Amino acid sequence: MAKTQATGTIIPLPADTADLAWHRLRSEANAMASANPELATLVLRTIGRASSFEDAVARRISARLATGDVPADVLHDAFTEALAASSAMAAAMRADAAAVIDRDPAADRLIEPVLFFKGFHALQTHRLANWLLGRGRRDFALYLQSRSSEVFQTDINPAVVMGKGVFLDHATGLVVGETAVIEDDVSILQNVTLGGTGKEAGDRHPKVRRGVLIGAGAKILGNIEIGRCARVAAGSVVLHAVAPNTTVAGVPAKPVGTAGCAEPSRAMDQILARESVDGFSYEI
Repeated sequence: MAKTQATGTIIPLPADTADLAWHRLRSEANAMASANPELATLVLRTIGRASSFEDAVARRISARLATGDVPADVLHDAFTEALAASSAMAAAMRADAAAVIDRDPAADRLIEPVLFFKGFHALQTHRLANWLLGRGRRDFALYLQSRSSEVFQTDINPAVVMGKGVFLDHATGLVVGETAVIEDDVSILQNVTLGGTGKEAGDRHPKVRRGVLIGAGAKILGNIEIGRCARVAAGSVVLHAVAPNTTVAGVPAKPVGTAGCAEPSRAMDQILARESVDGFSYEI
């Protein structure tokens, strides 16, 4: 049974500890509710009633997206159906959560993206919308895109091909067009656009390869490739393909050096250069 006191376990830990993520999430939920009795109801409804890590995520996002017209239980049922049918969706959800812990210095608990981080929630909403689109349920998919844009301030077309281990840091203002591709282990900061260059039809949006880091405010336009483990500096406007392991910067963006590390998306380093002048260090 649940308790709302400031002390004591509110959620029994699973007897089977083979699922370490699920065990960790429930343990963190107990600690959060004990320290913050005001959040005990949120924790119980999201995690205490869940049957798995994936179900906890689905419950939280469904509650955030719910309206009087499309209530939480309808959205939760859709998540449940998709997760039961797609082991890849479940694996991607876990990889995305792990990416947050790996790359965000502000997050050291698994419960934080599950309960609070809209970038993570927007990603999982897109995964459901993409699954629905693939099964001919276009209107429901478009509804989720619209609702996610309203709630999470991200606008990702349901048709976008999305890899796993993707990290949307802050996520506000992200726009991703219909024919874009985002491969595994990509990190994208706020106010990024992966868009077209006009009214052209067909394949018209960027292809972002594995391990890429896209800095805040960058605009990548057209059917161009951002090569594996490349780095796009904040505020850049990219109109031409970027070679693998290359850093580009500027308006329009031009190569300014190598990516600086094997996996820019994991390093999350947006500093282009470090110089020492007269005994002082400067970063640009």
